[in-house]
Amino acid sequence: MSSASRPRRLRRFLLFLVSLIAVLLAAVSGCVGWVYVDAAVSTAGRTEFRNELAVPPLAESRVEPDGTRLFELDMRTGSKEFRPGKVTPTWGFNGDYLGPTLRARRGEQVEVRVRNGLPEASTVHWHGMHLPAAMDGGPHQMVEAGATWTPEWTVDQPAATLWYHPHPHGETEDHVRRGLAGMFLLDDELSETIALPRNYGVDDLPVIVQDVTFRGAAMDGAHSMFRDVGFLGEQTMVNGTLTPYREVGDELIRLRLLNASTARVYTFGFDDARDFALVGTDGGLLDRPATLRQLPLSPGERAEIVVRMRPGERTVLRSNKLAAGLDFWTQRFSGGDDTFDILQLRAATTLRPSPGLPTALAPASTPDGAGSVTERRFELDLSGINGTPMAMDRIDFAVTRGATETWIVHNRDGMPHNFHIHDVQFRVLAVGESAPPPHLSGPKDTVFLAPDDTVRLAVRFDGPADPDTPYMYHCHLLWHEDLGMMGQFVVVEPGGAAGRPAHGHGH
Repeated sequence: MSSASRPRRLRRFLLFLVSLIAVLLAAVSGCVGWVYVDAAVSTAGRTEFRNELAVPPLAESRVEPDGTRLFELDMRTGSKEFRPGKVTPTWGFNGDYLGPTLRARRGEQVEVRVRNGLPEASTVHWHGMHLPAAMDGGPHQMVEAGATWTPEWTVDQPAATLWYHPHPHGETEDHVRRGLAGMFLLDDELSETIALPRNYGVDDLPVIVQDVTFRGAAMDGAHSMFRDVGFLGEQTMVNGTLTPYREVGDELIRLRLLNASTARVYTFGFDDARDFALVGTDGGLLDRPATLRQLPLSPGERAEIVVRMRPGERTVLRSNKLAAGLDFWTQRFSGGDDTFDILQLRAATTLRPSPGLPTALAPASTPDGAGSVTERRFELDLSGINGTPMAMDRIDFAVTRGATETWIVHNRDGMPHNFHIHDVQFRVLAVGESAPPPHLSGPKDTVFLAPDDTVRLAVRFDGPADPDTPYMYHCHLLWHEDLGMMGQFVVVEPGGAAGRPAHGHGH
């Protein structure tokens, strides 16, 4: 081989190598671009509303001789035909999918007999309920397969739209996504007399919103590429009904919105951009109605809205794009660009008159922060809270019964999170340096945080004290919770100290 040919061959090899790298980079870039474009999902404006909305029945109960109201809930496997001719395996309470609506009144002693007919252990957590830690239904109150758990407590909080769902450590996303969820409505003297729609299933509708993906007949729980928030479905359903409509016969309709999805944030509004009145948040009624056109709700959050209908019209409850200041990548792969038609309301040609909304609703039931005795800071990221993942045998801190604290929660991660505290309803004092917007002005137990958001919360712990049985605080994007974005606190008497959980379960 001549000495002159060697440089030419080397140059050809280097040119080939550069060309190959360029082709590979173009292929990777094209693949990422395709995944980015394909990641957005929309059913808005394209939905044919074919199915009458199912309304979960009110749970049967009986009053025992001592005055206790007893409910019975059976966790069971089942199957449901969400789509004609396709039978999908499901889990549910007292039926094939979701569960009945429990209803109780402030001051009542309630007892729930929970039987686990599933093939594995699970729990039932009473989300938003103020009750003893041993009755909370968190990961320390596991119900083994075939076993029964019977919590009881006295309802001691204002009227509100609460809910119940499983809370097994490391498995919560899967158990909720399969269909284990239901509403728990609380009434009180004020809610029974105030001029709001309250005829359940008629002008007062439960709206349990979930996203779902089907692969063949089965529900698919896989996480798509770059979906660090968790499972995001390709379509939505309400109360287990795909493409739902509801015929209504009243001028004012109250919708009790529950985001029962495991990761998706919805921005609720109507297709014609009409005004609606926000009357309640997670823990009960606002002090006065707030007029809105859009309402964001992250997983676990609830809101009660009232919409005015005109005779013969149709309007669609829709989820619009999320406006939370996310960067273009996070916005797309966290579902922020997705839009959905959720529920169509069809008004009768003649409507029953409804009284006008009251200008005042309920006095504030949460602390204003003035009597706070301490501040705690919580840094959220996927590695845990304050950099520490959940440990079942570790109590992170103790709070004093009757004390008010200020909790400062900061999302230092590059993805959305939210923050839920068991047992309490808190007041949002500030979002960043600003006063909370109207949808955060009522009693809350869950709050959304975009990347670098900070919220200040006023929280009061009314007990009862139990130094050995913890409550949870965690991200309610359930895959994040399963990965360890959760901590534990106990309530103690003045001067008391945290003990140690009697036993752990799972991870």
